[in-house]
Amino acid sequence: MMDVLGTAFLLSVVLLGIHSYFGIEIIKRGIIFTDLAIGQMAALGAAISLMFFDGEYLYLISLGFALMAGFLNSVATRKVKHQEAFIGLMYAFGVSGVFILLSKASHGMEEFQKLLAADILFTPLSEIIETAVLYSFLGLFLYFLNKRVNGVLKDILFFTTFAVTVTSSVRLAGVFVVFALLIGPAFIALRSGTKRVILWSWGIGIIINLIALGVSYRHDFPTGYTIVFFHALAAMLSTLFIKDRNGTLTKE
Repeated sequence: MMDVLGTAFLLSVVLLGIHSYFGIEIIKRGIIFTDLAIGQMAALGAAISLMFFDGEYLYLISLGFALMAGFLNSVATRKVKHQEAFIGLMYAFGVSGVFILLSKASHGMEEFQKLLAADILFTPLSEIIETAVLYSFLGLFLYFLNKRVNGVLKDILFFTTFAVTVTSSVRLAGVFVVFALLIGPAFIALRSGTKRVILWSWGIGIIINLIALGVSYRHDFPTGYTIVFFHALAAMLSTLFIKDRNGTLTKE
């Protein structure tokens, strides 16, 4: 039990580390569904790999689609008035593309379920370590360069690193799990008004993941969807019981 839950918990910590930063930035920018759109485009690339190349070049094709989506989002930030509408259409395009492609595959729906929410209980430790190393480099890259660039270049930098991150995360955990980890803890941490938002987001996410993994293992629920459920539930409950940073009247 501990071996299975241990690797899943380690993966959740690795994913939360960099996604806490991106989640906070995305909420502040008011482009909440960017992750879903870019993640779904990465999933479309994965579906193309599965359909036409028997799963070969999956990461490269998925990354290519995610980078394209990230670039389009960076352009839309400057040139599109109703950016959320643009992001929603991109998400719809990705979902419909995945459905169309995998409808012709013998195990299409099974693969589609994995792209949405994977069972992270059995993720190989080697893949978790590789992802942790990648995210460490991306985090250092953002830390040293983000404050040194402005304007269009800053947006391109943000969405490019975000696309690389989402591609790796979707491959391991699925689109919905990535979205839940990205938005849920960051949403709660921002409402709390703490100055250490990233640390709070990480800590909150770890606690929720521990609960979700325990419930999933004990009751044999789908791990990915259980994580999504508890993160969404916690975020919704926070609107009832936590006063937000602007002092909106809520129950405490």
